Amino acid sequence: MLLHIGAFQLDLDSKQETPWHRLVPKARIVCTLLLVFAIALTPNGRWLTWAVYGAGVLAIVLLSRVTLPVLLQRVAVEFVFIGVVMLGTLFRDGGEVVWQWSWLRVTTEGLTVLGSVALKSLLSLLMLNILTLTTPIPALLHALVELRMPPLLVAILASMYRYIGVLIEEFNSMRRAALCRNLMSGRRWQRLVIANMMGSLFIRTYERGERIYQAMLSRGYTGLLPTTDAPIQTRRDSVAVTLTAVLTLLGQAVYFL
Repeated sequence: MLLHIGAFQLDLDSKQETPWHRLVPKARIVCTLLLVFAIALTPNGRWLTWAVYGAGVLAIVLLSRVTLPVLLQRVAVEFVFIGVVMLGTLFRDGGEVVWQWSWLRVTTEGLTVLGSVALKSLLSLLMLNILTLTTPIPALLHALVELRMPPLLVAILASMYRYIGVLIEEFNSMRRAALCRNLMSGRRWQRLVIANMMGSLFIRTYERGERIYQAMLSRGYTGLLPTTDAPIQTRRDSVAVTLTAVLTLLGQAVYFL
């Protein structure tokens, strides 16, 4: 196995037996990327196209039988960060003015852009979270290598997943130490202590990374992930990729029929 960590787990639904799980990881990644790129590259205001893609995403949710509360919770947390950026699109110029207060005004163009970006983000996040929830992380990383992703980037992703749990545990340990010393009594002290903890954690991370890298080199690390026998791609995987490609083309063809 490439990774051995239980405290920080992304692939909670990777042990199920469903039509989606029976696809090889490489086919799942290709299907996901086809849908995500088709969703993201669709021009603003193509509501029927996103309805077609939404039906496809819903079908994958039902086929994969993911844990809906976990899926929705992750999408909601990620959507909060995207929503802060999306608010700027609401005040774009163009179209009729729907609401105005001083120099702030909401136009029909701004509403169209906001709705389009929100739908793109929601559908893309759903697909990407389904992929990570249903695919074991080692298999996902090996599939990325098979798809000719740069090995250095895959190694960085593997290290991030492997050690993020360690960093969270170390930060919590520093926080408990500050609480035991009564250094978190006031808001001003909390901000100061947390800022110092972040700086200290950055330095410790840098030093730990150097030690880990030297240990990996001493054990024969060459910059490439250890490889295992890749799952054999079957006709089922080819059919799934073909159906996904047809769905993306159908969504784009809605406005040309």
